Amino acid sequence: MIRVLLVDDQPLIRSGFRALLDLEDDIVVVAEAADGGEGVALVGKHLPDIALIDIQMPIVDGIEATRRIAADPDLAGVHVVILTNYGLDEYVFHALRAGAAGFLVKDIQPEDFLHSIRVAARGDALLAPSITRRLINRYVAQPLDTGTRTGLNELTNREREAVVLVAHGLSNDEIAERLVISPLTAKTHINRAMTKLHARDRAQLVVLAYESGLVVPRNS
Repeated sequence: MIRVLLVDDQPLIRSGFRALLDLEDDIVVVAEAADGGEGVALVGKHLPDIALIDIQMPIVDGIEATRRIAADPDLAGVHVVILTNYGLDEYVFHALRAGAAGFLVKDIQPEDFLHSIRVAARGDALLAPSITRRLINRYVAQPLDTGTRTGLNELTNREREAVVLVAHGLSNDEIAERLVISPLTAKTHINRAMTKLHARDRAQLVVLAYESGLVVPRNS
């Protein structure tokens, strides 16, 4: 079962998502919260696979809630998915920096929403390559820190290739096919790259790939 926690200050939004998720045999909503602070507390209590968090909330917003979850080693297995009203909300990139695994726009189609929950639960990033490029072009302005530069130098050629393909939105199976290796080996390369770059998940790996220059943004 995929365990989901809903965090949104609008009861109607929460009830709509819950009604949709409750229809699925492999997904269960374990709790709901109306603000980020309550959401973080419930994440610690229930340890969901997915924390679906609205980005703009009173008291504690989605970015701060994400930051708190990502900073807690006991919550390393929780994938934060940010909810936003706009695909290029100015806060989205900050949420990715804070540790979010990806983001969903609230007007997403129901079948796409359910697919995205399952994708995030597998540990894949919810970042369409075109959206990622636009985010990077618009919001990346900070130089890489020393730790990231050191990590890049430690990557093997195969790990670098795998990171680039992750940034282009390929799955483990697609990366394996492209590099002519097994899916398990592809996953190993990606996991080692995340460890060396101190990336919490694939979403942060995508951000680092663009920031580092391993992948050059293009207009989309």
